[in-house]
Amino acid sequence: MTADITAQDLHEAGAVLAAESARFASFGWMRGTSGNLSVVLSREPLLLAVTASGHDKGELTPADVVLVDGQGAAVQGGKPSAEAELHARVAALTGAGAVVHVHTVASVTMGHRQPGGIAFRDVEMLKGVGQPAHDVEVVLPVIANSQDMKELGDRLEEARNPLMPAVVVAGHGLYVWGADPRQARHYTEVVEWLLELELARR
Repeated sequence: MTADITAQDLHEAGAVLAAESARFASFGWMRGTSGNLSVVLSREPLLLAVTASGHDKGELTPADVVLVDGQGAAVQGGKPSAEAELHARVAALTGAGAVVHVHTVASVTMGHRQPGGIAFRDVEMLKGVGQPAHDVEVVLPVIANSQDMKELGDRLEEARNPLMPAVVVAGHGLYVWGADPRQARHYTEVVEWLLELELARR
């Protein structure tokens, strides 16, 4: 494989992504075959393990993963998610080690209701994304959807808020990133909780 990435490395990454996918699927955040996850395996060159396209995310195995390059093109394995290019763009842009993309009702609904961004303040749960619980407003960006991953990546780069490791894609879902799969999972759960709170308030 490339950049000293072995078959065992890819298998281990696949096992992690399968476990994370099963967790998110159990919440109803990856219904059908929707959603995708990735983990960075190399920085120079940038290589990521991404969940394979067209699979039930609650039933993934360690083999259901594809190694992709910095443009999201498959290097090893089958067909990656159509959004693999955006995962790679987020990893390069933010320095993240893992990216989560889930389709949640709260993110889609709030993205429609507040297309200019969703502001949070005076909520204890903000500590879960490394922000103060009080006296600071943190805005979760909302960007318009596109089937062109470069265009979508440009929108994400322009709208990204360094205080919030996430962005809502209107009509689509939520992208979240972290230093590793565990942190990305925690951030995803926190941001989704915040979105559900705002949805309940309205």
